[in-house]
Amino acid sequence: MKNTPTKVKVLSIDIGGSHIKATILNEKGELKMDYDKIVTPAPASPENLIKAIKTLVKDFPAYDYISVGFPGYVKAGVIKTAPNLGTKLWADFDLSKKLSEALGKPSKVVNDADMQGLGVVDGKGLEMVITLGTGFGTAFLMDGHLLPHLELSQLPIKTDRNYDEYIGEKALEKYGKERWNKRMQKVFEILKTVFNYDTLYIGGGNSDKLTFKLDKNMRIVTNADGIKGGSRLWLSDAESRITKATPTK
Repeated sequence: MKNTPTKVKVLSIDIGGSHIKATILNEKGELKMDYDKIVTPAPASPENLIKAIKTLVKDFPAYDYISVGFPGYVKAGVIKTAPNLGTKLWADFDLSKKLSEALGKPSKVVNDADMQGLGVVDGKGLEMVITLGTGFGTAFLMDGHLLPHLELSQLPIKTDRNYDEYIGEKALEKYGKERWNKRMQKVFEILKTVFNYDTLYIGGGNSDKLTFKLDKNMRIVTNADGIKGGSRLWLSDAESRITKATPTK
């Protein structure tokens, strides 16, 4: 972000369907502490989730800014959809503003796969990032610049189900690891044919359940890698143009 001090501490938060993770980053995206986590509350209403975040970070070291990766469609810090949190209360909820008010620091909120992408890509060519967890997250970056608002998870892959339903956590639990891997092979073939990416990064809690050989331009990345994207939300002019910072008064 223009005029943002170069030496800053960023509270980086990753909101998932099962857990909320957080850590403190420096301006280089380096972790200043091991990331901690708390179970995502049920029901995962805005009020309950903000309370859980406050509990999680109450003993964290000081920080200057807040970055949040959220599992849904986010526009300028406002939540539009949250398909994997099981409640419609998120529609048009300004999480950026409410979290700033709760924690007393400026905040930015983006899709969780978008934030992971900022943390893991090399910045060369067309790079695609997917997350395999409760649902199916997707992000694209071109030469390191984020192309936001991509929600492939809601596209149908069959007449009766979308990508979330086809390869999400519930599908893995219902059909088992072997059948889920066959589905993932099908999905990868579709992604490769349709998008012709230079590199595909695979993150999320279920990425370690892939059992088949990946192409040379496909890489598995960790949650720790992805959460580093929180610093780039504040230190990159390009990302500042597509996100909204909510300052505290």
